[in-house]
Amino acid sequence: MDFKITVLGSNSAIPAHGRNQTSQLVNIANIYLLIDCGEGTQIQLRKFKLKFSKIDYIFISHLHGDHFFGLMGLISSFHLNKRTRLLTIFGPNGLDEIITVQLKHSNTRLNFPLRFVTTNPEKKELILEEKKFQVFTFPLKHRIACTGFLIKEKTLLRNLNKEKLLETKLPLEAINSLRKGKDFNDESGNVLYSVEEFTYPPRPLRSYAFCSDTGFDLEIVNYIKGANLLYHEATFGNDEEERARETFHSTASDAGKIAKKAEVGSLLLGHYSTRYLDLSPLLEEARAEFPETYLSEEGITYTVD
Repeated sequence: MDFKITVLGSNSAIPAHGRNQTSQLVNIANIYLLIDCGEGTQIQLRKFKLKFSKIDYIFISHLHGDHFFGLMGLISSFHLNKRTRLLTIFGPNGLDEIITVQLKHSNTRLNFPLRFVTTNPEKKELILEEKKFQVFTFPLKHRIACTGFLIKEKTLLRNLNKEKLLETKLPLEAINSLRKGKDFNDESGNVLYSVEEFTYPPRPLRSYAFCSDTGFDLEIVNYIKGANLLYHEATFGNDEEERARETFHSTASDAGKIAKKAEVGSLLLGHYSTRYLDLSPLLEEARAEFPETYLSEEGITYTVD
């Protein structure tokens, strides 16, 4: 099953040095999710020839412009392209008002249904449940209400051992039980067919954690523990640690410390300040804390392993 993240924007508040503002496209089980939608997002989607018409869900972390100013343009393009399919937007309180006011005063009546779901910045919540995955929000520590997003695969049916099935003809009830990971028992509770014998072990479940704007906060670890891939903002280097604290942002070292504490598989840095043309110092500082760290690069697709 596909589980891929394509970075569309990796910079912070201002586009600079060929880097754009925050946005990522997630393809999981051939369902497309957009996380944040900074200015120029739809241009990036076209530039990298991505299937943005397939986007069904958009997640906005908070209401600072570099994370949602591209949203109205994308909605408008969907409308002009005669979209008819439902679009669901998850975001902070007030986002629905912002979009509705713009539609009202431009006298735009969308061709497609638009649904808003307000996120809760105070606690972890399940906000989307699909057949093969779930999406949770969790609180981030920023100057305004802000949420992170955790995308997790769901436990799927086990694959049957075909060789064993050829040797033993199982009733349908047993097959259904085994595929769900449950031994099939007789009326007395004795195991007739065991999961271990008739099925293969399930593939480990994968997860992706997205931490946009946030100050250094060890509470995040509780929500992202063991994620295969973590994206964590790294706006500043150690040279601007005081500035990071003042603005409720993180340094690259902070991101590395969170990744290490959370025991994630690998770490992607992003949300770079315009003051850094060369990003290699940020990478070095994060790797000093967590070696499996990489710079997020626009147009690059990262597979969650």
